[in-house]
Formats: sequence, C-alpha cells, structure tokens
Amino acid sequence: MNTPAPSCVDDTAPALLLKRGERLLEPDVYRTCLNGQPAVVKDYTRYKGTPLSLVARLLVRREASMLKRLSGWKHAPALLGTIGGLALGMEFIPGQTLSAATSVGVEVFEQLQFALSRLHAAGITHNDLHGTNVMVNGGVPVLVDFTSAWRSPRWLPVHPVSRQLRRSDMKNLLKMRQRLTGERPTESQAALVADPRWVAGVRVAWKRFYRWFKGV
Repeated sequence: MNTPAPSCVDDTAPALLLKRGERLLEPDVYRTCLNGQPAVVKDYTRYKGTPLSLVARLLVRREASMLKRLSGWKHAPALLGTIGGLALGMEFIPGQTLSAATSVGVEVFEQLQFALSRLHAAGITHNDLHGTNVMVNGGVPVLVDFTSAWRSPRWLPVHPVSRQLRRSDMKNLLKMRQRLTGERPTESQAALVADPRWVAGVRVAWKRFYRWFKGV
C-alpha cells in the first residue's frame, strides 16, 4: 500500500526524522517541506566546522549534480536544492521500499531493469542498489540515494572497472527480483553478472589483508 504524500502548508512545521546518521559521513535523513513541497533532506550539518565538512560538501555537491542530470526522469527523485552546502533536498517519493514489500509484481522489476539499462547507457552506475534504495510509487520503481553513483567519462565506458560496476548493479537487481518474485536468473543472466577472475582475486586479497589488519 502506498503512503500518501504529506501536505505542505507551512515550511516551518517540525521535520520528521526518518534515519539518524550513525556511521562515518552518514547523514541524518528527515522529511519536511521545502517551498511548499514535500521533501526529503539529507543533512550533514553535524560535520560543520570539522575537517570532514569538506568531504560532506563534496558528497552533497556530487549527489545534487547527479539528480540534476536525471531531472525529469520518473525513476529518480527531483532535486529541490542544497541548503548551506551541507544538506540536500529532494522530492519526497510516497510509497514503500522494496525491502518493506512482501511481494512485488514482475512488471515492477521489468521497469526497474529497463531503468537500470537506461542509466547504464548514459554511463551512470548506482553502486548501492538494494531494497531500501528503491521506492515503489503507484507501481513505478524510483531509485533513491545517489551518494555512491558514478558517471564514467566518455572514454571509460568499456574499462573493466566500469563494466564491473554495471555488473554489480545488475547482480543486485537479480537478487532482489529472486527474493520477491521467486524467479531465479536465467542461465544467460547468471553468465552476464558472473564475476571475472580478476574480481575474485581482488576480493580474496582484500579479505586476507583485512584479516591481517584486524589481527585475526
């Protein structure tokens, strides 16, 4: 069941905290009104006056730039602006996340796969595609949280790293689809998202380093 958009009569009404940022460079997220429009704000102002404020400003600027580039696309929220350089305001998307859904129709995933292919064709990868970052509003999937998104330079689309990022997005999509519809990936889909040997090697090396670093 979709959640109706809250009315916005007064921009000074108290904000509703949706998520408290607890990890490093994780913003507070709250629902509020901006210029009379329902909005979600990602707020990094707790880093104001600290060395990390520079990184937080960069994160806000990057995500704002990405949402501006996707302006008018129904599968991404509209950018409403930045606030003081340390907060980002975007359109509030009513509905539910895929994580909260108990069942989702195949047509939603078909739309999501098409949206992801369009994103990749534009040289953009989401890089954090999981259930809580996909809202479903009126049967339409909307990608949110473009903090980790990356737009490859025109000369880099066939680079192995760019291909791996696209592969990772698609792999996460297929996992969500299987969990919510029970449909397993086809052989061709499984082959498409299978990690090449160099990726497996990097992961093994990283795990070894991490165990050594932690003294395990």
